Amino acid sequence: MAMSLRAGVAGAGAMGRNHARVFSLLDGVELAAVYDQDKERAEAVAAEFGGVAVDSLDDFAAAVDAATVAVPTVAHREVGCALMEMGVHVLMEKPIADSLDDARALIETSQKCGKILQVGHIERFNPVMRELEDRLSEPRFIEAHRLSPFPNRSIDIGVVLDLMIHDLEIILHLVRSPIVSVDAVGVAVMTSREDIANARIRFENGCVANVTASRISPERMRKIRVFQGDCYLSLDYQEQSAGMYRMGDAGIEKVEVNVEKDEPLKLELASFVECAMAGAVPEVSGQQGAAALDLALEITNLISQSPPGTSL
Repeated sequence: MAMSLRAGVAGAGAMGRNHARVFSLLDGVELAAVYDQDKERAEAVAAEFGGVAVDSLDDFAAAVDAATVAVPTVAHREVGCALMEMGVHVLMEKPIADSLDDARALIETSQKCGKILQVGHIERFNPVMRELEDRLSEPRFIEAHRLSPFPNRSIDIGVVLDLMIHDLEIILHLVRSPIVSVDAVGVAVMTSREDIANARIRFENGCVANVTASRISPERMRKIRVFQGDCYLSLDYQEQSAGMYRMGDAGIEKVEVNVEKDEPLKLELASFVECAMAGAVPEVSGQQGAAALDLALEITNLISQSPPGTSL
């Protein structure tokens, strides 16, 4: 009989709870342990999905082979490095860290210990993403919108590191060309950090990306549109739907795109488990997570330097 992988979740907030739920459903995976500084929270998640609530990170590492780290961003380096040093493969929730130094430390620890470090850029596992990758040859212009209502959870980061970073990682993945320039504006409305932001990124190969993120919107929207020489692709991550338009004899024609819907988190964790068991390179590596963080921090810095009252 094949060995099952012992999985765990460090950080039993909303995100950690969701990861625990999915681990408990995956074939060949046993949800073995849950750790949180607030033991009651860990106990509640363990009671719901399985595994034991442990008292310390050491006990946690002893109980698992692979783990999601969903603690606050400021603790990513400390918790992630400690776990990899104790022999645990890590799926680090995004952003990989809140500084490039911390991101580098995580990457170096992963290499030194021979442990998987995957970063939780979940949209890469959204089924619509596959459709985009299959049809994309040379993006010229990309427009991304990610809007959400104000989140009732701890806001230890601004909207760029909270939401926009998803789209930044995908754009870097699609364009694969050095960045020439970045312009950005943002406004703090509900918190001390930017709650709405817009960035324009120009690449060496001529591609331009225009990215908007807001966490003070009345509705949710997660859309990306990609224009290239021969066609235009429109994706809705939330609905997992895609449309493609190209020039035909009768003008612009819509091409139907059938997307096989699935839960991105399930696909992400299944891929992580596969990498942990096979020692394979993860789909979103520490280096890719760090590149997205680098761009997000540049945008955050540009916003913090712009004079107050700068309008979007």
